[in-house]
Amino acid sequence: MLENIEINPLLERLPPHLKQFIKPQNYDLYTYQDQAVWRYVMRKNVNFLSQVAHGSYTAGLKKTGISIDNIPSMYGMNRILKEIGWAAVAVDGFIPPAAFMEFQAYKILVIAADIRKLDNIEYTPAPDIIHEAAGHAPIIASPDYAEYLRRFGEIGSKAISSAHDHEMYEAVRKISILKETRSETENPELDKEIAAAEANIERLQNKDVEPSEMSLIRNLHWWTVEYGLVGTLDNPKLYGAGLLSSLGESRSCLEPAVEKRLYTIDAAYQDFDITRKQPHLYVTPNFATLSEVLEEFANTMAVRKGGHRGLQKLINSKSLGTIELSTGLQISGHFTRMITNDDNEVVFFETTGESALAYREKELIGHGRSTHKNGFLSPLGKLKGINLAIEDMGPRDLQAYNFYDNERIEFTYESGIRVEGLNVTGQRNLNGKLMLIQFTDCTVTYKDEVLFTPEDGMLNLAVGKEIVSAYAGPADYYSFDLVFHESNTKTIKPVFSKREIAIQGLYEKVRNYREEDKINKPLLEELKAQVENDYPEQWLLIEEIKELIG
Repeated sequence: MLENIEINPLLERLPPHLKQFIKPQNYDLYTYQDQAVWRYVMRKNVNFLSQVAHGSYTAGLKKTGISIDNIPSMYGMNRILKEIGWAAVAVDGFIPPAAFMEFQAYKILVIAADIRKLDNIEYTPAPDIIHEAAGHAPIIASPDYAEYLRRFGEIGSKAISSAHDHEMYEAVRKISILKETRSETENPELDKEIAAAEANIERLQNKDVEPSEMSLIRNLHWWTVEYGLVGTLDNPKLYGAGLLSSLGESRSCLEPAVEKRLYTIDAAYQDFDITRKQPHLYVTPNFATLSEVLEEFANTMAVRKGGHRGLQKLINSKSLGTIELSTGLQISGHFTRMITNDDNEVVFFETTGESALAYREKELIGHGRSTHKNGFLSPLGKLKGINLAIEDMGPRDLQAYNFYDNERIEFTYESGIRVEGLNVTGQRNLNGKLMLIQFTDCTVTYKDEVLFTPEDGMLNLAVGKEIVSAYAGPADYYSFDLVFHESNTKTIKPVFSKREIAIQGLYEKVRNYREEDKINKPLLEELKAQVENDYPEQWLLIEEIKELIG
């Protein structure tokens, strides 16, 4: 899967669930027109951006090996990027946001290998190699910004998503692919599809749903990494990849008509429309402020707050997630239920289907999916009438409260949940805190409800006073066979007509003239007249010929 990619130590660290998104770049599939599009955008942009982009942009182009004349290869980029501690991989269009951010956490740039078509040369809603390589790569040469990007990925990959997020992801992926579909002639059916896709995005954007953590942090990503400005409101500089890679928006974004706002955490609550130019942008005074706002937002997330709200987010997401208890015990699975007390403290939780237990992101031996294939449940909290929490009990304390191995025991939590069964053994964490107790022939009841019976097998009682963290994904990525949802919307590879093949031949001829420095003006004038007569829409080809004529 990593063929044709320069070996980079960072790539070797990637877990399998991320490697599945990596695709071969297939450099030979770029046409001569594609190379001309890259060259045109870069020549126009670099000259202009050297005046209006953040100071690290121009130097970053050199450090990351981005050429003006040729579409970069993953091989060449990785050879140079590893010198600044990063790597790059090619992917097929949009990938799920959680995966995209996790790549960032591993200090790997995700680069959509396709390139925009000529009709969308100023701006494309689809991720392409101009956006990814020429937009994202140069700025990571700035250490402060590179660390922000890595940290953003680390935090963002823990954000809890919703079903609405998935719908929006699929809708955006579809519209981006449709708008980049190459068509030589008018295509009414394609136009209908695009109109329907745009209507679907508008419907989803207008849907009254509570924003998830993932949707909020994606807003922050959009207004910084993609469309951020840095400096002062009166004299901002460009650093967002969407601006650095857009011929049109890199200029229009600086006009007074585009409102400039001071970047704060409020940006998390400002939605965006990927199909249109942005009516307003956020300006951060420096890259350090980006990290400050990110940490401020992270403090609102379930990964740091835990509790009943965090668990409820996981239940609502209906996706694989993890909670961590005060003992450090981590439970991963699809959470389906919780019981809370009058103080909104979680006193009971339950998962359905395959689950796993871990400590410090490593699966506990004997507590993987095969052991907990039907789910996991446990009460939480303090015991009734006992000031000392179970997790803080040493061996003598346990004996004092009759917690003997191979002895039957009965105890009641402050919540009223009652446990009665044969105590088998316990397991402690590295700090000596008890985090798991096993019981057989066990019954767990709450009020008039039986939560667990001896017929359910062995009860693994999770020990912990509270849930300190809740986040998307498993604690140990190797606990689950992680296959992200594969989109039904596939990128469309062009099939060229005879006319388009002839056009590509002319682009090749002009490129060869330039590279071999064969400037025959009469021949070029004749070629220019031929293109103007036979292919008048090929303005870029005409521009390339004019450049050689001088």
